[in-house]
Amino acid sequence: MTTARAAPVSAAERVELMDVLRGVALFGVFLMNLVQFSSINVMSTEQQLLSLPSAPLDLALFDVLDWLFADKANTIFAFLFGLGFFIQMQRLDARGAESERIYRRRLWVLLGIGVIHTFFIWNWDILHLYALAGFALLAMRRLSNRDLLAIGLICGLAGRILQEAISEFTGWAPMTSAYDEASVLVRQQLSQAGDYFGIVANFAEWTVIDYLANGLIVGWLFYALGRFLIGAWVGRNGWITRARDFLPRWRWMACWILPLGLALEGAATLLAESPLLPDWPHRKFLGGTLHLVAVPVLASGYVAALVAAYHGKLGKKLLAPFAACGRMALTNYLTQSFVIGFVLFGVGPGLALAGKIGTTAQLGIVVMTYAAQIAFSNWWLRRFAYGPVEWLWRALTYGKMPPMRLSAVVGVASE
Repeated sequence: MTTARAAPVSAAERVELMDVLRGVALFGVFLMNLVQFSSINVMSTEQQLLSLPSAPLDLALFDVLDWLFADKANTIFAFLFGLGFFIQMQRLDARGAESERIYRRRLWVLLGIGVIHTFFIWNWDILHLYALAGFALLAMRRLSNRDLLAIGLICGLAGRILQEAISEFTGWAPMTSAYDEASVLVRQQLSQAGDYFGIVANFAEWTVIDYLANGLIVGWLFYALGRFLIGAWVGRNGWITRARDFLPRWRWMACWILPLGLALEGAATLLAESPLLPDWPHRKFLGGTLHLVAVPVLASGYVAALVAAYHGKLGKKLLAPFAACGRMALTNYLTQSFVIGFVLFGVGPGLALAGKIGTTAQLGIVVMTYAAQIAFSNWWLRRFAYGPVEWLWRALTYGKMPPMRLSAVVGVASE
């Protein structure tokens, strides 16, 4: 019996809708990464942001973006990674290749990229989490549909609660000093001095103590795994790969689930943050709990609305340019980290704008940068089969250098 040789899939095997969804989600991830990393107690002090001429608009816009995008964009991004990994496993199995070996190698490469990214470029990296969640998904891929969905929902909802329980049980407290004003000013001083290694050391200490030692990574791992498992469940049922067959259901979800998610998240935000409500006991806890429920509901509504729009003539025309960004998601995600570093830090040609720009300016930077990424991704993929980092990922996974130029590829290779 002969077995098919493992290799990247062809362009004909791609599902463009997945690329579109991934591209749109990547915009939201970029936006919230810059906005939240620039916020109070991370790279800016409260006084600095309140003293900006744009402060009133910044405060209102921050709340709106938090309501619409916080945790929802990365939920969709993780869901799509899980869906994509599951489809890759199915294709490798169908080809008779050594699917588990190839899949594990792919995850080890992603983990390596993520660790380097975490400690040397962007300490809020998600790639290492996706690799770890991918290993867990591999072990659980033969679960029944019911178990995939049930465990996915439990992990997604209870991940952060579990992290808090671990912290309390072990006695490891969060590194609260990393979020005080003195620590923010230290990071700004390192930035102004252009001290790259000082910045790396500062954030490495923060990552080790606040993220690894106190168990925060456990909460985020379960958070990602929950979304991976739901993505696998959707992949097994063909809701995205055969989206047109389920279009009435997607449209129903867009009409009902999306407004419900917006309402739930609005209520959660008011309970957790609004100064207009009385400060009765457990108000913020209730708001946080409601947020955990609202996030997957709202993210599902967004996906449904995008799927429904994609299957309309105008919607598909408007959304099609995002597909190239989705095909080059890894390259674009890593590039966004460098853009954030360029804007906030003074290393090399960096602008060192931490504490000097508010949410309004940050939104403008993201929109302009992402428009450039869309243009570049479409230009690049008209000439090359892979994004630069996607090419490296494949080369390390399959142990050979795939042809880069389209003219050298038979059946254009892609994600």
